[in-house]
Amino acid sequence: RLWLQTGEAAGLERTTIDQRRQHLELHIKPFLGETRLNRIAVPSIRAFQDQLRESGRSPAMVKRATVSLGSILADAQARGLTVRNPVHERSRARSASKAPEKRARARLTVGRDIPSRDEVKALLSHLSGRWRPLLLTAIFTGMRSSELRGLTWSAVDLDGKAIHVRQRADAYGDMGRPKSEAGDRTIPIPPLVANALREWKLVCPRRKTEETGPDGEPVYVLDLVFPNGAGRVESHANIINRGLIPAMLAAGVTVDSGERDEAGQVIPAAKYTGLHALRHFYASWCINPVARGG
Repeated sequence: RLWLQTGEAAGLERTTIDQRRQHLELHIKPFLGETRLNRIAVPSIRAFQDQLRESGRSPAMVKRATVSLGSILADAQARGLTVRNPVHERSRARSASKAPEKRARARLTVGRDIPSRDEVKALLSHLSGRWRPLLLTAIFTGMRSSELRGLTWSAVDLDGKAIHVRQRADAYGDMGRPKSEAGDRTIPIPPLVANALREWKLVCPRRKTEETGPDGEPVYVLDLVFPNGAGRVESHANIINRGLIPAMLAAGVTVDSGERDEAGQVIPAAKYTGLHALRHFYASWCINPVARGG
């Protein structure tokens, strides 16, 4: 409870507080909720992780729940409620063995984790409608979904061909700072993106304000670059399910879904189902002149 209060007092986004609460209620309290702080030791952390795995939690969730547990214990330390933080102690003890683990970890591969140049070319030729300028921007800027959703026209310099990333929209549509200091940045955009945004600006949905004009009619303002039809913050799910995945399917950038239709034909699935794949492509595009065609 005190840990959640600390996060709220620090001004963490609602989505972050919600995530903390979920980790606490669903993954930590069922196994450690009745355990006194001074009885939690390094072996307890290992046992906690084993219990999570045995109960069906994914490796990613085990890691996230452990991080949250370490944050709870750190907050308790700061309040003088416990002396030790065994999560951090275990982390330091493992640091010496991480180098071989990192070397063994598979690297991201073009065509598996990162769209290839030909796949992106096929995708570009099948972008249309309101999703075209958004996905073009995602491909050639590497912006996160939250940054695209929170982008305003005041942060877009079409003449200077640059986008200034200064804020992001959370799952509730509330605006906040980028995820890190490095996230606050200026990104140059190629003419293709600048032209697409210039055309999009002419038809971009405007947001209805609470103000009224001299004739008593509502006042609409051009604010967000990639809003929904009402001019409000677009949802991440819509970007993926209505924008990216249909474009992937239309472009033939697909894999076997494992399902068959009534005629026994393969039902294809989008090969890349998240904007993170486009971020990876942008990174490789920036460092590889061949990928840029130059």
